[in-house]
Amino acid sequence: MIVRHLLRTHGADLKEVVAAVHYVGQATTRGYGRLSYEVGAEDGIGTIGAAWAPEDERNASFEFDPETMAGYHLNKLRLVEVELLDPVQVSTITEDVDAIIYCATDFEGNRPRAVASLNAAFLFRAVANPAKGRVEIEGVRNCLEGLVGGLTDRKWKERLEPGVDVADVDKLSKRSDPTQFVLVSTSPDAFGEFETPFGEFNGLKRQGERIVMEEFPSVSYSVLQMGKFDDNFVEEGQEVQYAVAEEDTVVVDGVINAVKPRASSG
Repeated sequence: MIVRHLLRTHGADLKEVVAAVHYVGQATTRGYGRLSYEVGAEDGIGTIGAAWAPEDERNASFEFDPETMAGYHLNKLRLVEVELLDPVQVSTITEDVDAIIYCATDFEGNRPRAVASLNAAFLFRAVANPAKGRVEIEGVRNCLEGLVGGLTDRKWKERLEPGVDVADVDKLSKRSDPTQFVLVSTSPDAFGEFETPFGEFNGLKRQGERIVMEEFPSVSYSVLQMGKFDDNFVEEGQEVQYAVAEEDTVVVDGVINAVKPRASSG
């Protein structure tokens, strides 16, 4: 819902929203379909061919409907497919962006997708190339490095333009509006522990957060630790509750793990 909110709430002020569909191995249309539905691309005037129709008629098409979709700002949306663990691909899509909202994950809940959904692509990557990296760690770092590199290149290009005051360029480059990197993570108590070959689930989440907060001091950031709740028979318009995050990890043999809860006696 992030892309939908950006377009419909701030679409008039945005130049472009690049929605990156993460894939592993071979790209599929699954991510495109999910995103197109989310942003309302299917709200237009469309036709859907019957399943029993000839193959060339078994298609769906949608056209822009100005009466329904005028405020969707879909003309400012660009969908791209990217392997977040490939630094070259990531640097390409982050070349000219001002901010990144990072919500990609290797997990479904607290279980790896290869286990939770028996996803063949994720399972193949885990077996064939276990050292390729993790979306929670290397994916985050790739995006931050791409963002910083793009911002730095842009600043130097602006410095070289004739008649440009270097002081003004430096002043603009230090602004923190908008927040340059937003990491969507999970609250420590949202899910239970789940051990992986690269560390425990909560430990991986905290390690990704530390990368954002400690390794890139020039980037303004916000880390959102999302909770989990039962939405059955809950009224709308509830107050959003905020709390300061607490340390819940420990480093063991170079791997970040969750702190084991202390047993109470008495």
